[in-house]
Amino acid sequence: MSRQSTLLRFFSKAAPPPAGTEPRRRRSSGERNGLQAAGSPPGGAGRAAARRGENGVKGAGGGAAAKAPSVSCEYSPGDLVWAKMEGYPWWPCLIYNHPIERTIVRGKGKSTRIHVQFFDDSPTRGWISIKYLKPYKGSSDGETMKGGMFYSTKPEIKRAMVLADDAMNKDKTKRLELAVCNEPSDTEEEEEEEMEEMSENASGNSEDCNSEEDAKSNKRGMSRERAVKAKRRRVLDSDSDHDGSDVEFKPDGKEAASSEEGSSGVDENESSDTEAESVAESPVKVPSKRKRGEVKKPAKRSSLGNECSETPKRAPTVSSEAKSKLTSFAAPESFESQANASSGGTGGFSVWEHEKLDWLQEGKRKDAHRRRQGDPDYDPCTLYVPEDYLNKCTPGVRRWWQLKSQNFDAVICYKVGKFYELYHMDAVTGVNELGLIFMKGTWAHSGFPETAFGRFSDVLVQKGYKVARVEQTETPEMMEARCKSTGHSTRFDKVVRREICRIITKGTQTYSVMDCDPSENHSKFLLCVKEKDDSAGTRVYGVCFVDTSVGKFHVGQFPDDRHCSRFRTLVAHYTPVQVLFEKGNLSVDTQKILKGSLVSCIQEGLTSGSQFWNASKTLKVLLEEGYFKEKQNSENGCSLPSVIKSLTSESDSLGLTPGENSELALSALGGCVFYLKKCLIDQELLSQANFEEYVPMDITTAKTVSSSSLFARTSQRMVLDGVTLMNLEVLQNGTNGSTEGTLLERIDSCCTPFGKRLLKQWLCAPLCNPKSINDRLDAVEDLLAVPDKMSEVSEHLKKLPDLERLLSKIHSIGSPLKSQNHPDSRAIFYEELKYSKKKIADFLSALEGFKVMNEIVDVMEEVASDFKSKVLKQLVTRKAKNPDGRFPDLSAELTRWDTAFDHNQARKTGVITPKAGFDPDYDGALQDIKAVEEDLQKYLDKQRKLLGFKSVQYWGTGKNRYQMEIPESAVSRNLPEEYELRSSRKGYKRYWTKEIEKMLAAMVNAEERRDAALKDCMRRLFYNFDKNSKDWQTAVECIAVLDVLMSLAHYSQGGDGPLCRPVILLPVENAPPFLELRNSRHPCITKTFFGDDFIPNDIVIGIKDEGSSSEASCVLVTGPNMGGKSTLMRQAGLLVVMAQLGCYVPAEACRLTPIDRVFTRLGASDRIMAGESTFFVELSETSSILQHATEHSLVLVDELGRGTATFDGTAIASAVVKELAESIRCRTLFSTHYHSLVEDYSHSGAVRLGHMACMVENESEDPSQETITFLYKFIEGACPKSYGFNAARLADIPEDVIQKGHRKAKEFEKTTLSLRVFRYLCQVVDGATSDANAVRKLTAMINRL
Repeated sequence: MSRQSTLLRFFSKAAPPPAGTEPRRRRSSGERNGLQAAGSPPGGAGRAAARRGENGVKGAGGGAAAKAPSVSCEYSPGDLVWAKMEGYPWWPCLIYNHPIERTIVRGKGKSTRIHVQFFDDSPTRGWISIKYLKPYKGSSDGETMKGGMFYSTKPEIKRAMVLADDAMNKDKTKRLELAVCNEPSDTEEEEEEEMEEMSENASGNSEDCNSEEDAKSNKRGMSRERAVKAKRRRVLDSDSDHDGSDVEFKPDGKEAASSEEGSSGVDENESSDTEAESVAESPVKVPSKRKRGEVKKPAKRSSLGNECSETPKRAPTVSSEAKSKLTSFAAPESFESQANASSGGTGGFSVWEHEKLDWLQEGKRKDAHRRRQGDPDYDPCTLYVPEDYLNKCTPGVRRWWQLKSQNFDAVICYKVGKFYELYHMDAVTGVNELGLIFMKGTWAHSGFPETAFGRFSDVLVQKGYKVARVEQTETPEMMEARCKSTGHSTRFDKVVRREICRIITKGTQTYSVMDCDPSENHSKFLLCVKEKDDSAGTRVYGVCFVDTSVGKFHVGQFPDDRHCSRFRTLVAHYTPVQVLFEKGNLSVDTQKILKGSLVSCIQEGLTSGSQFWNASKTLKVLLEEGYFKEKQNSENGCSLPSVIKSLTSESDSLGLTPGENSELALSALGGCVFYLKKCLIDQELLSQANFEEYVPMDITTAKTVSSSSLFARTSQRMVLDGVTLMNLEVLQNGTNGSTEGTLLERIDSCCTPFGKRLLKQWLCAPLCNPKSINDRLDAVEDLLAVPDKMSEVSEHLKKLPDLERLLSKIHSIGSPLKSQNHPDSRAIFYEELKYSKKKIADFLSALEGFKVMNEIVDVMEEVASDFKSKVLKQLVTRKAKNPDGRFPDLSAELTRWDTAFDHNQARKTGVITPKAGFDPDYDGALQDIKAVEEDLQKYLDKQRKLLGFKSVQYWGTGKNRYQMEIPESAVSRNLPEEYELRSSRKGYKRYWTKEIEKMLAAMVNAEERRDAALKDCMRRLFYNFDKNSKDWQTAVECIAVLDVLMSLAHYSQGGDGPLCRPVILLPVENAPPFLELRNSRHPCITKTFFGDDFIPNDIVIGIKDEGSSSEASCVLVTGPNMGGKSTLMRQAGLLVVMAQLGCYVPAEACRLTPIDRVFTRLGASDRIMAGESTFFVELSETSSILQHATEHSLVLVDELGRGTATFDGTAIASAVVKELAESIRCRTLFSTHYHSLVEDYSHSGAVRLGHMACMVENESEDPSQETITFLYKFIEGACPKSYGFNAARLADIPEDVIQKGHRKAKEFEKTTLSLRVFRYLCQVVDGATSDANAVRKLTAMINRL
């Protein structure tokens, strides 16, 4: 039975052809598959690709004869076109007849292809799908310019356009003279000869239905004669496995390393390192072309009568040199054309094999429990695959379907040899999303080499796919041993075992050595949520969210209002990329939030009980699985971390009973643990025991009565909910969701990834305690006082890797729990050495990072004694030197690790050999070996004395070592009886004794222990490093805080214009809270819309101002449209956040009492996805303000009431102002265009009026004559008009429409004034008003009419 090296043998084969059927000549796959390598010109590398295409394995199609059937076509020879191969750039081309087929057209309908020559200094030619041809209109055409379809910066394409422009000036006959590729290529002639040779053989071997095409190994430089001779000398092997059993290919000896490698048709030499380069060059992200190694095809069909024809296979002995010249695959232009190509082009199938399966059709699918798609309990993650279908499959495919049936929602990367294969619907995903290339055949099949897994899986995960990595977890030898041990093995047992080793989703990325490095610094959270209404009708949430790249879990349970304010704040602060929930558990309101606020977030429902565990099951699993054994908590006698223990019942010392108010939190943790278990990362994450309780920031606010005691507490934080963060553009802008123009971008100059993550957390939760804020401000001042040290530390910080994530990686690799029973520990990796080197590189990078941290502390410790800031002193002072210091003393540990092993050797070899004294197991084994060697030497000396011969030596290797070689002259004497003859050579005999045998056994045992210790050395080394994780983590935390403080200092040093240190005062009893900003500027806007300098403004609330004696807490803001009201309000909100963050603010003076929460109602937007209108959104936000605001809050309301009728809007706005100003009495900026509202409150002591000033020239009846200049200055008093027609004119509303509108406005104004006169007259008559000037006022009003 011939051995095959391809997975294709797993798949069903076509029936054997009748004897004597002659295969028809097929067209060159190089022509069919196109020419260029990605991003290469058709000449040079492109031409090489063309040659590979022509010199390689032929395609699966039966193909046409020498002449293609004539097909009507819009193009003719001599036409100039833009042509494109899928995944490659557009290239100028000339259409001309194929040199052999004498036609420009091949195929019909969608699979029509046109023969073209690519313009280049050394032209190449190929067949291009008609849908990828566009007429060439010259290099000056708009489409070749920036933004156009054919735009390119590549010099090769620009050169090709010059050649095409020259050709444009010629007539068609002259152009055809440019078609220089007219001679048939060497390959085409060789192909004919080879086909003749093969057809002769085929007639005698027609029963062989398992043909395998081999590669031609002739070198390109060979002359044609030599090439043909080489071809004819080939030995054709017609052996076949007639038994049809699907035993996998078993490699021998050295070939074991490349088991089944040919299956995906990729030559790893080209597709590993060089692959990355070719992708980088290409303007379109495409993998390098897949080489077709020893790829076996399904039986080919003849284009005549669909009779099967077979070609015999030749001996699969392809040299690596020949492999590198194998043909490249080209992606099909459509599935149909792919299908036609593989079945000969005529009457072929038009759909993939998996698309024909009835039980796989949409609407007919069932889940693993045979529930139909319409069933409410239907599980879209599983699939029912009929048993009879599985029994027809080959073993490899059967296993694939078994895995797919359990993970139907995942793309399965199925390891075969050195490649990850994608089959059926997954292959289609691979081609569509990754630009992979279909392999020939009736079933969809694509793939990529092991080394490319990180890059390709990351692309799929970022696009929202789940990726399952399936590894081979035994070698063919292990499989044979297993089959022998079972005694009666079926054909389905004769396949190497494969297991899912990892499922990766957007929320469960850990960036292991198999994955690519993180592209972003910010945290990506996986959120698990459970909800219920308690007896009082209050909504209660249980949440668990985790950043899997760091391994930190947050678990909590909290009550919430009917607007889900706390839940909204949670998802704003810790924005999840994936949400898990219990099916049927979430309320409509929560679902609206998930649909509205988290549109791009992956959301997955888990089945109650079996997947989303209850609290008791969660605690049981956490204890049974032994996740926390390594971090045993001796204090409470329970192996649960203290945070989880606090959620259990106090009466249960075992920790198996959930606490009274933590059932939902533990259940949410259970759902999270189940999912991490499914993704096979539960052990590495949970064993870190890194848990924190999540308590919403406003819960503590609600409990405290006295304001001064509230703000005196250090833990108190300012609450910024999701709406406020969005409206103030703190973390992302409202335009495109990026950080451009946000407060985060403005103040973030952090040098480390972990510093950036911490700054984001600080921004979401500024401080409220004046003492803590002032300590941070002192730290900023201290840092500004030592600029030299700051710049030196900055340079050091820039060298630091992402140590927080590296520590999590090191823990994962070192985890004994994972090494014992994780499928990855059994997996066979062909790039093991590469991964080992990467692990070592990561480890050494972490060590270097901690050394740099030590240097940073050394630099700062010199000046630490002068620092006023307590927090800064703690960060840069070592615990060992000062009890107040926070930074751990790492020097001893780092020195220990420096001497543990040879770093450079480990980096080069990927193997760690520990130095003496570091690994007790390894050292013990070495000592035992040395002791045995000494014993053997002593024994030899003893025997020499006994025999009287000093020349007695030990001889032998391996298990035959330590045979005593004795001269025959000595043997003639009486030898001791214990001497046992083992071997001899001329003049010598070799003996063993029981003593030697015993010592050798001890030696072998010690050597085995040494080798085992060495093998497990890296894991134990990382485990030892991780034992000190508390100190490493503390060091990272200290440097993260230092990085953020330096970022704040950096902003405070170089803002645009004057910056001041904010003054935060504790509120005094009986004195209202206040806010005073003098000459303040917006931190993110340095210029006005028109390019002028930003105009500073005073914002004073709650205290007397120079121009006003009012201490009102509410300011009504009026002003013209576009006058700067919204900017002023956002400015106030942002400056308050900055002040309490501990940063200098862009103002001349800033004084305030702490603000516990900032509320905003800004801008007009609906939430269509959540079914909420603009006005409803306005009122929801206002409702939240009225329910949660306290007298210490800052409220910013912009034009409330716009989304409804004028009277309704005015009435609601008026009632809200009254509530804010008189009942809650919080600091408020309320902007409005309702001038009647301004009049109502013009005499109120609780409300002050202010407006954005403007200058009006030529004010007249005709609005087109008015010129309005915005002064952007906030001053006392009300603005008489909103000047809406000015905004209309600026927006280019037609002049006649503006005039009509103005006339209508006059009518409205007159009517309103009449009503006002009438109302006032009634008040005077009824005596409701006691104003002495009533008559004069009435007269003035009538005159205005």
